[in-house]
Amino acid sequence: MSQTPSQPLPTAALDERVAQLEARLGRIEAQLGVPPATAPVAMTMAPVEPAPPTVETSVGARPVEDELERQIGQNGFAIAGIFALTAGVGFMLSLPYPGWPAAAPAASGVMLAGVLLMAAQRGRRALGNLAEYIRGAAMALLFLATLRLFYFGLQPALELNSWAGLALVTLMVAANAAVAWQGRSVWLTLLALVMGCVAGLAVGSGAFLIALLPLLATATVLAAKRRQWPVILLAGIPLIYATYFAWAIGTPFHGGHFHYVREPGAAPWILLLTTAIIATGHLFRTDREQETGVVNAGALLNCVLGYACFLLHTAAAFPGMFVALHLAAFLLFLGGAVLFWMRERSRVSTFFYALTGYGALSMAILKAAPAPEVFVWLSGQSLVVVTTAIWFRSRLIVVANFLIYAAIVLGYMVVASQETGISLGFGLVALVSARILRWQKARLELKTELMRNAYLVSAFIVFPYALYHLAPARFVALSWVGLAVGYYALNLIVRNQKYRWMGHATLGLAALLLLLAVPGGVQPIYRIVSFLALGTVLLVVSMAFARAPPLS
Repeated sequence: MSQTPSQPLPTAALDERVAQLEARLGRIEAQLGVPPATAPVAMTMAPVEPAPPTVETSVGARPVEDELERQIGQNGFAIAGIFALTAGVGFMLSLPYPGWPAAAPAASGVMLAGVLLMAAQRGRRALGNLAEYIRGAAMALLFLATLRLFYFGLQPALELNSWAGLALVTLMVAANAAVAWQGRSVWLTLLALVMGCVAGLAVGSGAFLIALLPLLATATVLAAKRRQWPVILLAGIPLIYATYFAWAIGTPFHGGHFHYVREPGAAPWILLLTTAIIATGHLFRTDREQETGVVNAGALLNCVLGYACFLLHTAAAFPGMFVALHLAAFLLFLGGAVLFWMRERSRVSTFFYALTGYGALSMAILKAAPAPEVFVWLSGQSLVVVTTAIWFRSRLIVVANFLIYAAIVLGYMVVASQETGISLGFGLVALVSARILRWQKARLELKTELMRNAYLVSAFIVFPYALYHLAPARFVALSWVGLAVGYYALNLIVRNQKYRWMGHATLGLAALLLLLAVPGGVQPIYRIVSFLALGTVLLVVSMAFARAPPLS
């Protein structure tokens, strides 16, 4: 059964229906006492023309301007007012009051901070975002009021280094941390951390500061993990290390003079503990599937700033414990690299922590061994670095290790006044490193032979250099010919063409040396023997190429 669609009403019927509705609205308005409209609105069926675009733009822009003005007037002025009132009260607390008890200004500041906290808590719905700023003002007033007990007055109400004074400062830091935690605010948490660091410097006690910094680091790590605020940890790292360094140089802005603090002796160990605590903030993060820029920046800051503070302080104030401290730092940072690799197969964090650990080991070696024997230990360390780089599958560590190896070789050539055979060790290290890289090429995912060739080129340079200084002048060319024969023998063992080319190039060096040598510098018999040996080897190599296919 089909339904007939409804037909539109004619214009006359529509006008009549509207008139009926207006009559009913009029009776309702009369009963409610609402005055009628001054002019009735005529109903027409003509289309309404849109207003000009300029009118719409001007009318639409006005509410935006009104909203901006309202935001500035309501929120901006309120925040500025809270800041101004806090600054004013802070200046009031810093003034001396001769007729008052010593603790009265501080007590009034604490009471005002409590009132502000209560107002922010009870009026958080009505105040909205302003409640957060009021909490920040209360935290600042509590901080200033606590310091007022020890500073700014004619005489302090308490001695800062007394048990009561230290307890009050600790209680203030904990109270501010609790307020920030309850407020669930990033900037309140950062404010609490800043005031905790400043309080540690204000106390001036080394024992108090080195006990406080690990606690602040732990609180920062927990806040970053529980609240998912990685930026808190990123901001806290330089703040914590700057606090330690300011104390380590004697807190000169606190009225002292610049000097490296030597007491307490546990300070460097506590600094390593603080570094380890900060590292756990990145190691045990929830989103460890990927290394974000914040995580990489945090690892870089923790390694660079943490070890820089540690190196400067231990070198200046703890020379007797330098080797032991830096061996401990080596174990800490390398252990961190191992954990990052095992837990999440990290590339960047593993690289930063491993490289910092190798740097700490190098410092310990430089301090423990005299020159030039120290270069032997440093070159041996290069093999350790290559081995761990293979386990970490880190091409970055391989590249960094080669740069360090090259710097060690150049440093030895500059420092050593006489060659003692250490350069031969450099050459052996280069050959072994190149062989290890060839052996583990697939594990390192090396797509080119660049790093291996770099080590082989190093060996090609170092061995002739060592023989030139070790062998008597009459036997230098002959020793280079023997070195070339060694390269050919190595090629037969490992079946690699690169060693043949090293032998060819070494023979070329020997020939060039014989041609350029001063005729009177070497006795004729030794020159003849060198030429005969060079010619024999060249002929043997030539016949080997003529009679057999090229070795693979």
